[in-house]
Amino acid sequence: MTDQTSPDAEILEKNLSKINDLTKRMMAALADRKSHSPNLETPDHQFYAKAAAAYFAEMMSDPSRIIEAQVGFWTDSLKNWSEIQQQMAGSGENLDAEPMKDKRFKNENWDKNPYFKMIKQQYLLSSRTIETITKDMSHLPEREREKVNFFAKQVVDMFAPTNFLASNPDALERAMETNGQSLVDGLQNFVADLESNQQGIAVRLADPDAFEVGKDIATTPGSVVFQNRMFQLIQYSPSTDKVYKKPLLITPPWINKFYILDLRPENSLIKYAVDQGHTVFVVSWVNPDASYADCGFDTYLEEGLLVALDKVLEITKQKSANVAGYCIGGTLLACTMAYLTAIGEDQKINKATFFTTMTDFRNPGELGNFLEPGFLKGIEAQVEETGYLESYFMSRAFSFLRARDLVYAPAVRSYMMGEAPPAFDLLQWNADSTNLPGRMAVEYLQKLYVDNELAEGNFELLGEKIRLAQINRPIFAVSTIQDHIAPWASTFRGLTKTRGDRTFILSESGHIAGIVNPASKDKYGHWHNAEPPRDPEFWLENATFVKESWWHRWSKWLAEGEQKSTAPRKPGSKNNPVIEPAPGSFVLKPGV
Repeated sequence: MTDQTSPDAEILEKNLSKINDLTKRMMAALADRKSHSPNLETPDHQFYAKAAAAYFAEMMSDPSRIIEAQVGFWTDSLKNWSEIQQQMAGSGENLDAEPMKDKRFKNENWDKNPYFKMIKQQYLLSSRTIETITKDMSHLPEREREKVNFFAKQVVDMFAPTNFLASNPDALERAMETNGQSLVDGLQNFVADLESNQQGIAVRLADPDAFEVGKDIATTPGSVVFQNRMFQLIQYSPSTDKVYKKPLLITPPWINKFYILDLRPENSLIKYAVDQGHTVFVVSWVNPDASYADCGFDTYLEEGLLVALDKVLEITKQKSANVAGYCIGGTLLACTMAYLTAIGEDQKINKATFFTTMTDFRNPGELGNFLEPGFLKGIEAQVEETGYLESYFMSRAFSFLRARDLVYAPAVRSYMMGEAPPAFDLLQWNADSTNLPGRMAVEYLQKLYVDNELAEGNFELLGEKIRLAQINRPIFAVSTIQDHIAPWASTFRGLTKTRGDRTFILSESGHIAGIVNPASKDKYGHWHNAEPPRDPEFWLENATFVKESWWHRWSKWLAEGEQKSTAPRKPGSKNNPVIEPAPGSFVLKPGV
């Protein structure tokens, strides 16, 4: 490493004493951890058995491929060692022909210091070898190969040298510069995270005190005009002299809270829609506890969206409304549209918008890698015991879809560098997750993800088989090209099963940033193709890229065939008086 100022011995000794005290707190927090099924922590033994069997089958049928990879690893390792020896002797050349693009290795010591350079090069060699061996295991079905590749990548990311103090030059330099204070602060952060969650460790991605819901975020003016045990219905105050006749009802996911669409005023989709002249209603779902154990997907339909839609029509005195659904909220919207058609009430929905919505789960993307039999049994056991699936488990699964960015990098900054988490509204929302009712969680994962009942027409709700082909309303669907949760090709294929006028938009970025993409900034562009959706690859090849937010196009689509000719509507009505100001009390309820 580069020369550092010698640490102050007295300060260092005091910091070491603080570490001892924090260690006692850490051990106490670990002792208070709740027990849960080990199947929720790792794939079951069958997964490893299949992978091991496939590996040995590969060795027997095609030993040259495995041997070639191993010999290549040995050869490159010897070359690495030789070049490091030359560098230590002062005669070696730089091992990297190109600048290192991996942001984990930005510190100059990864190239200048032989110790760190050896570790980095050997890690990269090991990573490439593991990837080579696991990516083409022909003795496994395609889905099993994908799972092996996914978990191999998890292991590779976990053992990155940057994740360990002794092999992280940034953390070591910081410790020396601060006389060990950074390590004290890091342990303090770790203990605080451990004490705040009895299920396990979950690194804070954002400063939880930077924003207050209802004061700094979720501030668009409005009122709660109805509530039952499942949700509060928020109606937002108008901001234009005239509004469109058709109201707009938004149903967000209940895996997180609704205010992802109403963060700060400058990136609020809700405020944008209000300012365009729409009478906007939003469903704010309850954060369930054990008393909701028997609530299923049918409950969210019967006591949720169907009730919300009827209340919106009653308050606005309209026969139909425009409805938008985000993620699982969109899945519920699709089910609602098919159900209304089956009972002859499809005219209640005028136009439908889907944000990153899965209805065909045949290729569920990286989240499907967690859906091993053991993991599902672990969830069943957990909800049987508690009545609900605690937010921790789903949040952790989503985080590990991008483990390098959402698990290890934040942990390094917080626990080894001693940094405070940043003030970031989107990540603060991400941490404010919700529980899932026990029956609903099991149904969602088994019937939709594993069995794909919705796409195959076998999903039954309230006595009706839900068939996507029954949907025949104008649709505007937005997906994102880097979505790790709802892969855009899968959302596209679900859309092809519906009928009617359909517009598909593919936004840049991912599941959240691609949707929360303000029209005022146009940070991310989108692809558009006027042709009806048939094949995703063909659609993208013939699509036109527009360097602006999809919000502009959606706003025009919503307004087609309408004029802003109606007097602005104040929240509530005679039969649905205002209960409390937005964002309401349901959204403030923390996870259990």
